[in-house]
Amino acid sequence: MEISWLGHSCFRLRGRDAAIITDPCPKSTGYLIGRPTAAAVTVSHDHADHNNVSAVTGNPHVLKGPGEFEVSGVLVTGIRTYHDTEQGAELGKNIAYVMEIDDVRVCHLGDLGHVPTPEQVEELSGVDVLLIPVGGGTTIDAAAAAETISLIGPKLVIPMHYKTPAAKAELEPLDRFLKEVGAPDAQQESQPKLAVTKTTLPDQTKVVVLDYKGKDS
Repeated sequence: MEISWLGHSCFRLRGRDAAIITDPCPKSTGYLIGRPTAAAVTVSHDHADHNNVSAVTGNPHVLKGPGEFEVSGVLVTGIRTYHDTEQGAELGKNIAYVMEIDDVRVCHLGDLGHVPTPEQVEELSGVDVLLIPVGGGTTIDAAAAAETISLIGPKLVIPMHYKTPAAKAELEPLDRFLKEVGAPDAQQESQPKLAVTKTTLPDQTKVVVLDYKGKDS
């Protein structure tokens, strides 16, 4: 499986049989994701910077809620969470998606706004790759992200939804999170995409920073 970060909370997950786009964002976020093709699109919540479904080509299945789905051989489970610490009273609900692609379990946390409850952690157990917001603002900040990672225990962590030269949102910079998790040099080792297989997963949790689409172009 190949993972590419298109910017904000938008990733392209490409497996042998299908590609999935998560939380497609409009150019108003500062990112230009182009016109990616996918079999499915996951939308964590119906805010304009996460639901630009019309940008995705290929007549994809659009997933917007909790439950179990299967698209082109990819099993997707939507798990109800919240966009704030008040069970959605301030910013609404959020869906975290666990996707099984090429025998690798990937979780996209969307705009998670709280540390997961024990029940949610149980639903997220066994995740290999965690795509997690770290920039604060309307999502968890560096400290809460670090706590969430320790609870879920993934093999690979890919941060998203933080301040970059392209980002228009008021978010915290990545280095705050990297210091919090003890990986200050990860940004210097950033890469444009990541190839992952079950056999190449590290034994201990590792943070990988991906360049967003269009960086330096």
